[in-house]
Amino acid sequence: MREIGRQRRLRGRAAIGLAAAAAIAVGGSLAASQAVAAPRTPATGGGGLSVSKAFFGSTVEPYTGKNTAVFRYTLRNARGMKVQILTYGGIVQDIWVPSRSGREANVVLGFKTLADYVKFDSPPVAPTTGVYFGETVGRYANRIAKGQFSLNQPGQGKVNYQLPVNNGPNALHGGIVGFGNHIWASQAVAGNGSVGVQLTLVSPNGDEGAPAGSPGCPNGCTGYPAQVKVVLTYTLNNRNQLVLHYKTTNQSKNLNTILNLTNHSYFNLAGESSFPGSAYGQLIQINANKYTPTDTTSIPTGSLASVFGTPFNFTHFFPMGARIADVSAPDNSPGFNQLLEAQGYDHNWVLNPGHNGPLGLNLCARALDPRSGRELTVWTDQPGVQFYTSNFLTGTLVGISGHAYRQGQAYTFETQHFPNSPNQPNFPSTELKAGQTVESSTIFAFSS
Repeated sequence: MREIGRQRRLRGRAAIGLAAAAAIAVGGSLAASQAVAAPRTPATGGGGLSVSKAFFGSTVEPYTGKNTAVFRYTLRNARGMKVQILTYGGIVQDIWVPSRSGREANVVLGFKTLADYVKFDSPPVAPTTGVYFGETVGRYANRIAKGQFSLNQPGQGKVNYQLPVNNGPNALHGGIVGFGNHIWASQAVAGNGSVGVQLTLVSPNGDEGAPAGSPGCPNGCTGYPAQVKVVLTYTLNNRNQLVLHYKTTNQSKNLNTILNLTNHSYFNLAGESSFPGSAYGQLIQINANKYTPTDTTSIPTGSLASVFGTPFNFTHFFPMGARIADVSAPDNSPGFNQLLEAQGYDHNWVLNPGHNGPLGLNLCARALDPRSGRELTVWTDQPGVQFYTSNFLTGTLVGISGHAYRQGQAYTFETQHFPNSPNQPNFPSTELKAGQTVESSTIFAFSS
């Protein structure tokens, strides 16, 4: 248990090994001139909406091994909201929204430079994982037990697969080099009352495969089967809604695969530079009557436990920190205390059904900062959400505004299928059949 906790706490540390150096550098140095180019002429969607593009630096694209330019897209609306998105990792770098008095603040954690994202966000070194600030996580978000799963393949029957292990004994957030480590192709989009950026990534058959002795692969890794193409479109409208739309196609004709995509933004509605622990006083609501308790390695046990009578009950607004330390309270999970093991909340909630929101989506969660009046509402078509309270930020990382990030600095709403679903037949399936296309949407809607 303590070994797993130790490895998870390494998320915030700066150690970079040989595998990371290969992914980061050409000739041993990171090429990262930071946003030196002036933004290109903005495209507009009418009504005060605009999108512009600027050079943000360059780094090595792992698929090609070539130094590749990274761009930052800036989306703006007529109500004072601004979102900046990087082609590196499909990362949401910042989200600026006004308070009830009109004061604008950046409400997500992030880094100032490309060099910091490459070095700290999800460094490709097992067993150290990163913090994943704002990343698009895939091919499989969250954890897979021992990095192992099996699929029935056309004409082959049952086939076993092994992924790199990078979080204790498990695979986390896609593996050593996940979608957040890649540079996505991009183009600006505008029209229909919104502006945005469309990002595209093609993940090859065998992605994350590696020979024996490679980081996280002591006996070798098969990687993920099938080639998949992901098209992720971020759009911003004048309703202060940031819409994430994922369209994923399995381009292989005879290979099934697994898929679980999410965005890993850390929110603090008081502002990312607000005082340490400020998020503890923000009010949280999660539209879920059940959650999935985990074992000591953060793998769900397979049971769906009631949140009622436990600190996991966010069916109505509660301050995030009000019960986070109450390890004497029941959690409807036998064996050990969930909050103590995770050092806070880091669990999957099973969302209640009902699709009555924008785009026909289901209410996922809400957050409210009483002082500023900023409110976030999350809508999704996914069955679960990982609510994580930045338990392993230790003050060793410096954020975009020059402040160190500490425990309780922010929280995530990672809309998702459940962790370890490929090995839990009672969980919603994450299998993507050969030739199949699936689409999914999540909305982060702000108000004050």
